[in-house]
Amino acid sequence: MSFRALLVTKDDQAVETLAPVLSGFGLMVHCCGYPDAVCLVTEQKFQAVLVDFDDPHSATLVLQNAASATFENQAITVALLSDKSKVRNVFGLGANFVLYKPIASEPAEATLRAATALIKRERRNSFRVPVQVPVRLRLDSGNESVEGILLDLREQGMDVLAAQPLYSSAGLHVCFTLPDSPSELEFHGEVAWANPNGESGIRFTAMPESLLASLRQWLKEHAVTFPNEEPVSVADCQVTDLSLGGCYVETPSPFPERTHVMLTLRAASVELQAEGLVRVMHPCHGMGVEFAAGTAGQRRQTEHFIQFLTSRPGIHPELLVSPQALASETESYGVQGTDIDDPLLDLLRNHESFSQEMFLETLRSQRNSQFVESK
Repeated sequence: MSFRALLVTKDDQAVETLAPVLSGFGLMVHCCGYPDAVCLVTEQKFQAVLVDFDDPHSATLVLQNAASATFENQAITVALLSDKSKVRNVFGLGANFVLYKPIASEPAEATLRAATALIKRERRNSFRVPVQVPVRLRLDSGNESVEGILLDLREQGMDVLAAQPLYSSAGLHVCFTLPDSPSELEFHGEVAWANPNGESGIRFTAMPESLLASLRQWLKEHAVTFPNEEPVSVADCQVTDLSLGGCYVETPSPFPERTHVMLTLRAASVELQAEGLVRVMHPCHGMGVEFAAGTAGQRRQTEHFIQFLTSRPGIHPELLVSPQALASETESYGVQGTDIDDPLLDLLRNHESFSQEMFLETLRSQRNSQFVESK
């Protein structure tokens, strides 16, 4: 399957710079003006839409139409922006990424690397296998079990019809046996969305690699087609600040706000895997990630990793960041509680009150014995 990008601009320099970069990442490029783009984004499927904000009104219409398109996966959107002070406004209008004009090749490549990784992950996430088998749901909030029927299964989650309504963001254990599978499978997940009739979407969390490999193999064997394996991680990352509640990552290829990510940190013989949600993204500079609300054991692992780094000054942890999904505006996500004394987490959650410069200055001033600075 080929990927398609729509480039909406009158700027010849932007076209000359972006067209070869997009092609290099495997995207077929279609260039047009604003009037055509307003219709094209609803009539044809594009995996990426890049729109110039030299005409803010027309660009906003393009973003709005792209968001309202009825395709299964919405296009990843990139705003081309001359005025850096408008970046928060553009994110609020629905842009996932921003490139500042005049467009330079290096930041364009870094940004589109992250965008392509997210496009590939979204493609994999949308792939699902219909299967109907009984399923047991046990809520984390108690010992109550709910019976249900599995409707379809994918690598990152499943849709079920439960005997009683579930509620968004609820944590739960899921047990079922797949056709041609020798044993029962058990996953931990959380409810991403729920309807009053009991139909719900469940996102898997903290899945062991061995279990993920078994699920992926079953999907391959029972699907007519299956997306090719493709690396979707970004490795050019450095943790500069780390707490129990989250971290800040410097990278030229940050992911958009509301992206679910999996972080793998390694230092000497110690490794930490943590799920998180991107709370703030600074174009071509970095992103702040809030860790998902996990079990007590996962929290202890994070605490142990921080203590290990603190006891060994000068160690620079390696970091790999993989996008998992781009959350919708209404999707619930299990994050840390509000009663945690964590200045870094508070800063991530209140980032909209700061310009990028003020945010980074506050971040630097916070660095003390609570956090690990790996520079």
